[in-house]
Amino acid sequence: MTSDALSLLLELARALPAVRMAVAHPCDAESLRGALDAREQGLIDPILIAPLAKLQAVAEASGQSLQGVHCIDVPHSHAAAEQAVQLARSGQVNALMKGSLHSDELLHAALSSAGGLRTERRVSHVFAMEVPAYPKPLFITDAAVNIEPDLLAKRDIVQNAIDLLHALGISEPKVAILAAVETVNPAMRATIDAAALCKMADRGQISGGMLDGPLAFDNAISADAARSKGIRSPVAGLTDILLVPDLEAGNMLAKQLQYLAGARAAGIVLGLKVPIVLTSRADNAEARMASCAIAKILAARRVVA
Repeated sequence: MTSDALSLLLELARALPAVRMAVAHPCDAESLRGALDAREQGLIDPILIAPLAKLQAVAEASGQSLQGVHCIDVPHSHAAAEQAVQLARSGQVNALMKGSLHSDELLHAALSSAGGLRTERRVSHVFAMEVPAYPKPLFITDAAVNIEPDLLAKRDIVQNAIDLLHALGISEPKVAILAAVETVNPAMRATIDAAALCKMADRGQISGGMLDGPLAFDNAISADAARSKGIRSPVAGLTDILLVPDLEAGNMLAKQLQYLAGARAAGIVLGLKVPIVLTSRADNAEARMASCAIAKILAARRVVA
């Protein structure tokens, strides 16, 4: 993959059949545009689930057409989330997309022990980022779902991200496990977790990637920075995946890259029976399309497997 990550994702996805996707409550102009643009690009075959009168009003006000689009009328956003999950659970769709409802509302339905989409794997989120100052795509996890993951949760978060990169054609992704320092300090849990995760990878408890940590952000991104501190690392300067210590650190890092470094981002939720496009309400249609491309690639891979 090149540094033009989002454009390449779209190119990879266009060669595959459109993924059947339930879009939960796309009741603002931007979330509706993201779904309809992705349909126009052949990325998804959407089912829009929302109060029909509200959906039609949004479409008319923003100059968008619902002609030929399958819509399901429900009374409110909560019902839209439940209906979307039910369609995925029954196999009628192979991916979900969040519309203008809150993330927690869709995830609550997806994580329900009774009728949700849980698997044995921990659920996590990955940002796929195209950062102008970095020569390759950068994936950040988890910045949206797990607030303070423990060691076993981090194992699943890492494995989810590695599996995603395999689906995108990166055979042995390099994972930098971030902390504030690059040495193991018993007073800093992130450094202990990093050391344990590396040993778990050595023992086959995490597979398919190359892990190193703890690494401070500068050492993970810059081989020169690592060398200046005497760090010998096969990951430093070549990082594909940044594993952050907790959601707060990851969320701030991702948004700093977007708003200060001009990064473009797509996002996907992994670890469920189907992928979920879980974009921010502030994301534009381009970000939503790139996220749909990832979901399409993942769905196609699962069909083949």
